[in-house]
Amino acid sequence: MDAERWQRLSPLLDALLELDPVARAERLRELGADDPSLAADLAGLIALEEGHEDFLSEPLVTPQASGMRPGVEVGSYRLESLLGEGGMGQVWLASRADGLYQRRVALKLLRPGLADTNLRTRFTRERQILARLAHPHIARLLDAGVTREGLPYLALEYVEGEPITDYCRNQRTPLDKRLRMFQQICDAVSHAHANLIVHRDLKPSNIMVTPGGDVRLLDFGIAKLLDSSDVPLPEQTRTGARAFTLHYAAPEQVRGEPVTTMTDVYSLGVVLYELLTDAKPYKLKRQTDAEWEEAILAADPMRPSQAVLRYADASDADIDPVSLRRLGRQLSGDLDNIVLKTLAKRPEQRYPSVEALSLDLQRFESGRPVLARAQSLRYRFNKYVARHRWALATAALVAVVLSAALGIVAWQAREAVAEAARAQAMQDFMVGLFESARGTPEGEALDLRGLLDASVARGNRELARQPRARAELFGVIARLRTSLGDYNEARALLERQTSIMASADDIPDSLRLESMTQRGKVLRLLNLPRNCAALMQPALDLARREQSQLPLQSSEFYSELGRCRRANGERQGARQLFERSLAIRREMLENTDAGEVENLMDLASLQADAGQSREALQGFEHARRRLQQRVGDRHPLQVEIGRSLAALRRDLGQLGDAERDASEALAIALEVNGAQHPATLAVRLQLAELHVDQGQYAQAQTEFELIRGLLTQRLGPDHLELASVRNALGLIAWERGDLDRALGELDRAIAIVRQHRLPAVQSDRLAELLFNQAVVLHEAGRDTEARSVLEQTRNLRIRRFGPEHGSVGDTERVLGDVELALGEPERALPRLQRALQLTRAAYGERHPRTRHAELDLARAEAGSGDSAAIAHLDSLAELPTTNEDLRTLGWRAQAYAAQARCVGTQRGQARAKLDALLRTVAEARPDGSEVGREVQAIRDACE
Repeated sequence: MDAERWQRLSPLLDALLELDPVARAERLRELGADDPSLAADLAGLIALEEGHEDFLSEPLVTPQASGMRPGVEVGSYRLESLLGEGGMGQVWLASRADGLYQRRVALKLLRPGLADTNLRTRFTRERQILARLAHPHIARLLDAGVTREGLPYLALEYVEGEPITDYCRNQRTPLDKRLRMFQQICDAVSHAHANLIVHRDLKPSNIMVTPGGDVRLLDFGIAKLLDSSDVPLPEQTRTGARAFTLHYAAPEQVRGEPVTTMTDVYSLGVVLYELLTDAKPYKLKRQTDAEWEEAILAADPMRPSQAVLRYADASDADIDPVSLRRLGRQLSGDLDNIVLKTLAKRPEQRYPSVEALSLDLQRFESGRPVLARAQSLRYRFNKYVARHRWALATAALVAVVLSAALGIVAWQAREAVAEAARAQAMQDFMVGLFESARGTPEGEALDLRGLLDASVARGNRELARQPRARAELFGVIARLRTSLGDYNEARALLERQTSIMASADDIPDSLRLESMTQRGKVLRLLNLPRNCAALMQPALDLARREQSQLPLQSSEFYSELGRCRRANGERQGARQLFERSLAIRREMLENTDAGEVENLMDLASLQADAGQSREALQGFEHARRRLQQRVGDRHPLQVEIGRSLAALRRDLGQLGDAERDASEALAIALEVNGAQHPATLAVRLQLAELHVDQGQYAQAQTEFELIRGLLTQRLGPDHLELASVRNALGLIAWERGDLDRALGELDRAIAIVRQHRLPAVQSDRLAELLFNQAVVLHEAGRDTEARSVLEQTRNLRIRRFGPEHGSVGDTERVLGDVELALGEPERALPRLQRALQLTRAAYGERHPRTRHAELDLARAEAGSGDSAAIAHLDSLAELPTTNEDLRTLGWRAQAYAAQARCVGTQRGQARAKLDALLRTVAEARPDGSEVGREVQAIRDACE
């Protein structure tokens, strides 16, 4: 069989031998369909292997006992330890035995028992080669001789170190040092080539690195003398054993062709590839010789940079992907091309010499164009720029600085002219606007809203070609609209301003931040805090970036975003923003405005949200004092502070002080905002609620009717805000005993809410109105209607909050009272027990709603004469009176306990208690109350 035929058969045979019999037969059938003779040859070779598994199980040549062992003297040397052995010889560490001088050498001996003439000739030739080489990076020949047994030996320089690839991997050698070490190898190989010697077995194990980092080239055992006139030795023995290492062999070596200096160039390329990537150039599925031969002859190696990046993408915890990606970027380009040129399949496509390879690496290190790449103009220019980057960068920097200086001067001049033009245009605009307002009839107030509408129309005409000035004007008008409480109009103006800024190029960051802050504020005042936070959040980076240049705008932005987050329940995020805003005002601004006071109010509001009422009171008091010091008593912020103080005092049961704060805030609001401003209406609403808490129903009704009139005038009769006012008027009418009016107001409120078709998340507003309607129907004796309404209420609350919510427990409580009134105690008692369970779990043991559930259950049980229930009513009668709801519950408990005792001998005592209770309630509720009527009904029945 010729060599070419065997080259084709060998890889196929290796693959077939690895398959199981069934798969092997199928593969042979496929091959036979294409080439019957090939399949027949393969089948014959497989048949030879089958049944001869013991082939070569014993050596053909019986090994002879070697006489070489530590302590044996060979010539002038004494053996110390075996360093290694190969197919034709052994290498021992030895020292001088004759005592003439101290020196350790690597002693190379031909293996005893090998009498092959070719091996002895090769051994002799290695001695001749080493004798011709004298280079600092080649292990030197120190001595040679023949043992007494007739075996030749060589005494070589002993190199203590490790293979170059192991050294670089263990020492984590950087790329530049690896390249310098490789150039030492190139120098050594170049020296050998200059002496007409080809190494033919260049590999990492033949390239040692000393602890000092010096390279030594070893083992010229199969080197070839290019000028030898001797008959060349065969590359392979007759058994097929190679004299070279396959992984580092060039294609021409695998094919059995003559070798040249470019064969060493290829092997050096494999070594360089492994140095740069810690991997072989070819990735094989099976590490068989046949597959290696096929890869060397036909496969294209992967670029080193890609090989490194493949390792970087691996999931191995020991691999640092960042450093590998950095190495991949270093290898990409020049080094990729240098390595691939050395690994070219055809010798004429490689570097013509090792010197050429070394020079290209030197060009890479010095930043010059390498010959392995196409010498395009762009490539050479980029190399020039990289090589002279510092000089070019300095020159460019000087040019940029000069150009920037000139540009800044020109820009400032243009900006000054443009700013003067804008200022003049705004001045002319405002003068013209107020000149047009002189036509107001004498004795009539100036229509400010009409003036603002006119300013928008005039701005669109006169500032049409100045988008920045028009955007600034719309921002000012929007702020005025906001201060008037015209939130929807302000929102529309701000959206128009945003459209103008989106189409203009010269809008400064200060105007963008101001616009974003105003838009967020309007959304918050429209009760859309989630929309506010979603709008402002993307601009947070801009505020941070411009914080030092635009401290006022940034501080206001942080404050407004914090208020929106607070309204969304994000208290921690809001606190961070408030504190950042306050720090900017104290560090960068002169604090001449009320901004710091707003921040103090914001922080106090967070304390109130957290239930720290007394600390919050101190915070608002401190804010009020600071505001009085800076701007006086008549400021819109005084209204907000008064409202907050009144709310906190109301929670603490300090109703008189709360009413005082609310009254003072209302007086300031009427003066600085006007009667229809939302802030004024909010204070008036708070004051009306305080009147309700104190039983001053007539005053409360007057305030609510005034609020209804103002809201109707401003928003229309069916606005959603009027539903809350009508609900309050209905409850006041109920307290005063006017049940028909109460039901009328509640019916109108329910109709308004249903008309607006609120989303499911706001169905609790409708449920609250229906609940109040049912309570009034129950007192009116219309319990069947009340039960139907309560069933609707319960379904709404379950859908909105779930069946375990406290509001569901409140509904169950009133349903239980209604069923008792309908004469269904067997249904009422379990329902009242369920109500107590739900309210206790939701609100806590001492909450007024929990106490109310306790009270109604105890009353129901006391009706059957349960003494424990009567005792429980007595204990509930002792509830604290600091809370208005608990005081009312205490009155009811006293009345129910007296009702249970209004029999037999205790009747007189019960009537006396009820009479005293009626006087107490009448004194506290001079305008009448629902609890007073209930106590009176119990007293009338106790005769």
